Amino acid sequence: MSTETEDRPRAADTIVAAIAARIASGELPDRHPLPAERDLMEEFGASRTVIREAISALSNRGLVESKPRHRPIVRKPDYETVLHATGDVVRHLLGDSGGVRNLYRSRIFIERALVREAATAAGKPEIDQLREALRLNELAIPDSNEFYRTDIQFHGVLFQIPRNPIFPAVHQGYTSWLAPHWEKMLRSPDRNEVNYRAHKSIFDAIIDRDPQAADEALTNHLNAAWEYVRVTFDLDD
Repeated sequence: MSTETEDRPRAADTIVAAIAARIASGELPDRHPLPAERDLMEEFGASRTVIREAISALSNRGLVESKPRHRPIVRKPDYETVLHATGDVVRHLLGDSGGVRNLYRSRIFIERALVREAATAAGKPEIDQLREALRLNELAIPDSNEFYRTDIQFHGVLFQIPRNPIFPAVHQGYTSWLAPHWEKMLRSPDRNEVNYRAHKSIFDAIIDRDPQAADEALTNHLNAAWEYVRVTFDLDD
C-alpha cells in the first residue's frame, strides 16, 4: 500500500500539471495572483503541504513568482521562462571542465551575427539606443559597478535589434549564467576605459554600416575579455 509520503509527490505533480495548463491557456492571467491556498486545497482536495509543494514546483519552472507573505504571481511561459527553468542545469554544467569556455564561445558566435545585423539593418531608434547605452557606459568608467551594469546594457541592445523575442531572453541567460565569474573579477577605471573603447569601435563600425569591421571589433573585444577571465580564474583556453 502506498504511504502518504509516496502519494504526496504524485498529488503535487497532478496539481502542477493542472495549474500549468491553465496558465498556458490564459485561464489564469499573466501577472495576476494565483488562487489562495485555501481555494486550491478545496478544489484539489489536497493538504496545505501538497499545495505548497505544487507551488514550489511551479516557481522552480518559472511559472509563478513567489514572495514571502504574498500570494504567488502567475507568469505565462515565454522564452525567458524556458531559460529560467534551465538555469540551474546550465550553472551546474559551468562547473565542468570547459563549461564556461563553451558557453562564452557560443556568446561570441551569436553576437558576431548580431553586430553584422546591426550594421546592415539597425534603424534610427536602434542606433539611438546604442548611442545612449554607449554614452552611459562612458560616464560610468570611474564607477566599476555602474560600468558593469552599462556594459550589460550596451550588449543587450544588440540582442534587441533583430526584434526577435528569443535573443533578449538569451542575453538575459548569458548575463545570469556568467555573472558568478564576472562579478568576482577585479575591475578598475583603466580596465573600464579599455572596454569602453572597444564598445565605441563596435558602435562606430555599425554607424559606418560596415558589418565586417563590426564583426572584427566585437570579436576582438570578446576575445580580449575572455583572455582576462581565463587568466584570472585559471580556466582552460
